[in-house]
Amino acid sequence: MRLKHLGRHALTGALLVVCGGQATLPLAYARMPSDPGGVAAQALSRAIIIDTHADTPQAMLEEGYDLGDLHSPYMISIPKMRAGHLGAEFFSIWVDPAWHKEDLIHRALDLIDATHQQVARHSDVLGMAATADDIERLHREGKIAVLMGVEGGHQIEGDLRVLDIFYRLGVRYMTLTHTKNDELGDSSGDQPGWKGLSPLGRQAVERMNQLGMMVDISHVSDQTFYDALAVSKAPLIASHSSCRALCNARRNMTDDMIRALAKNGGVMDINFYSGFISQDYQDGFAKIEKQVEGRLAEARADAAKQGKRLSYVEEAQIMRQLTKDLPIPSYTAIADHIDHAVKVGGIDHVGLGSDFDGVDSIPRGMEDASKIPGLVQELARRGYSEEDLEKILGGNVLRVMRQVERVALQTPATH
Repeated sequence: MRLKHLGRHALTGALLVVCGGQATLPLAYARMPSDPGGVAAQALSRAIIIDTHADTPQAMLEEGYDLGDLHSPYMISIPKMRAGHLGAEFFSIWVDPAWHKEDLIHRALDLIDATHQQVARHSDVLGMAATADDIERLHREGKIAVLMGVEGGHQIEGDLRVLDIFYRLGVRYMTLTHTKNDELGDSSGDQPGWKGLSPLGRQAVERMNQLGMMVDISHVSDQTFYDALAVSKAPLIASHSSCRALCNARRNMTDDMIRALAKNGGVMDINFYSGFISQDYQDGFAKIEKQVEGRLAEARADAAKQGKRLSYVEEAQIMRQLTKDLPIPSYTAIADHIDHAVKVGGIDHVGLGSDFDGVDSIPRGMEDASKIPGLVQELARRGYSEEDLEKILGGNVLRVMRQVERVALQTPATH
């Protein structure tokens, strides 16, 4: 497994919003809760908490990781999901853009199969979900819904028919690009090539609309984002993105993008990665980035000489050692980004996209899925109502899924 967010960092951030010449805090802070503990407890008991992005399938496939492991070193496990009140998890089907080009589909299918195997092995606790109704049904049955999202359009190898195959196997969103431009459009991590969405990318968005597969714009360039908005007949999602106004990473969304996504009816799922929510962490990492990349390249080369690939655990150990002196943010920084996104786009357009098991640094107090209740309590403390929390924790994603499903019924697949 690769730690996917290494090296994608830049500058700036502001926590205050200026209105009429006065510096004011986001609206959520202005609501003083009478009983935040009670509000949080009620929300946790009633909400279906949906996390739209976790990279655990890499460990399932490469290391034989079992989600039932009581002593799991990973951020996602059944015990941790239970402790965190998770109702549904979108597992990321991610293949490194540097993977052999002719083997991308095969690798993606292996990851999909590994996910299905976990659901079959733990069918008393987990269930595959294909629709919003499935998520709600599984929740009533006391099970955790499992869904999948393909992270990076490069994995269809330029063949739109692969979208149909992925959909039949349970994939319910696809991220148009990853860190490099692909056949569908430009990435936020690359130089402009297509100047936005490519002609094939436009066809891919249309096909995803026909299938009922959500179009995910995390990782895309700003222009690709706007092009996808113009083409799609269904709301879009940003499965794991944070606010550029608070942390100036190209992977994050500008306020204009947040407003446009909200107008489209979509949802922005806040990423928990330290480098996307904390400017201090990002600035600190920039100073040691070359050293980190060099050390990881060395370790990967050593593993390759032995006919192996460096495992997630081995990479994480190296990263922890090299980044131990960086200023890791508190989990309350996640709440800051939720506040900002709510202020800019509205309460109906914000969700959670943790990036668990795909990041090399996670905030203090959010070390794994079991810590989600702490975030809920923090949001309640800031004045979010039970209804607000139910929307942020999963209701907004369920709404978008239903809208995407309706669009598919209105524009049936032609082949």
